[in-house]
Amino acid sequence: MTSPLSRIPPFARILAVTLCLWTAISVLGALQTYSDNLRAGIDSHYPALLGTWFVEYALPLIVLSWGLSMALARWPALIARPRKVLLLFAGLVLLFQPAQWTWMAWQRGMLDIAGIEDARQLLLKMLLVGWFSTTGTFAAILAFFYSRQARERETDMLNLRLALEEQRMLALRAQLEPHFLFNALNAISALVRGGDKPLALHGIGLLSELLRYVLSASAGNTTTVAAELRFVQDYLDLQRLRYGERLQMHVDGAGAFLHEVECTPLLLQPLVENALRHQLDCCEGPSDIHLSFIRETDALLVRVTNPAGGGTPANPGAGLGLANTQDRLRVMQPEASLRAGRQGERFVAEVRLPLAGADGA
Repeated sequence: MTSPLSRIPPFARILAVTLCLWTAISVLGALQTYSDNLRAGIDSHYPALLGTWFVEYALPLIVLSWGLSMALARWPALIARPRKVLLLFAGLVLLFQPAQWTWMAWQRGMLDIAGIEDARQLLLKMLLVGWFSTTGTFAAILAFFYSRQARERETDMLNLRLALEEQRMLALRAQLEPHFLFNALNAISALVRGGDKPLALHGIGLLSELLRYVLSASAGNTTTVAAELRFVQDYLDLQRLRYGERLQMHVDGAGAFLHEVECTPLLLQPLVENALRHQLDCCEGPSDIHLSFIRETDALLVRVTNPAGGGTPANPGAGLGLANTQDRLRVMQPEASLRAGRQGERFVAEVRLPLAGADGA
C-alpha cells in the first residue's frame, strides 16, 4: 500500500521539512532573546522578535537548506569525494555567505554606505555573523545525505545477499533432485536387469509418487518432519524392491508431534540413503539402520545410525547427500545443525531442529 507521503513530490517534502525545522528554531531563538531582554530589563515584543528571527536568520537558511538538499538529491556525486565536498563548501562560502550578509544588512538598514570606510566597517560587522549557522546547516545536510546513502547501500547489499542465497538454494535443490532420481532409478534398473517386469513396473509407480512429493516439496521452503518421514518410508519401499528383506530400518520416537515441527524439504532422505549406501552396498546380510526422533525441551533431534565396523568402509561424511543437506540447512535454517561422524562402532548423522516457540517456553 502506497503511503500518502510518498505521493508528495520530493521538492515539496524537502521544502516542508525545511520550513518546519527552521520555524521551530526561530521560535526557540526568539524565546531565548525575549527571555534575555526580560532579565536585562529591556522591553520587547515576542511576535516582533519572532518575525525578526525568521526573516533575518531563518529565511536565508531555509533557502540554503532547500537548495542544497535539492542539488544533492539530484546530483549525489557532488559529495562522492572529499575534494568535491571541499569545493562545494568553498562555493557556499563565496556565494551564499555574502548574499546572507547583504540580506541581513538590508533588513537592519545598514546598507547606507557613504564611502569605503563605511563598507569596511559593515564588512567587519558581518564577518562575525552567520558562520556557525551556515556551516552547521551544511554539515547537518551532509550528514543526512551520507546516512541515507549508507542505508541505501546497506539495503542494496542485503537485497544482493538475499538474491545470492536464493540462487544458491535453487542450485542446491537442482543438485539434490537429480541425485535422488539417479539413486531411485538405480533401484528400478536392478529389477529390470533381474527380469522381474511386474516388480519393476510397481517400482516405477512408487517412483512417480516419490517424484510428485519431490516436486511439491521443492516448490516451498518448509515442510513437516511427519511429511518427510512418510516420504522416507515410501522411498524405502522402493529400495526394498531392490534389496528385499535385507533392508531393515527401525524407527523410534515417531509421534503426532512431528506434524508440528517444520524442516527443510528433502531433509531425511539423504541421511537414510547415506546409511543404505554405506551398509547394504558394502556388506552382505540385513541392514541395521536406526532412525530416532528425540524430543528435547527446545529442539528435536533426528538421528540416523548404522554400523561402521566389521571391515566395511566407514561413511565419508562428505558425500553429496550429507554435504548438500548441510548447505541447505545453513541457508534455509541457520538455527538448525547437522553433525555426522563415527561414534564407536556406528556411524551417526544427527540433525538438531529447534522447536517453534522454544524461546518463549
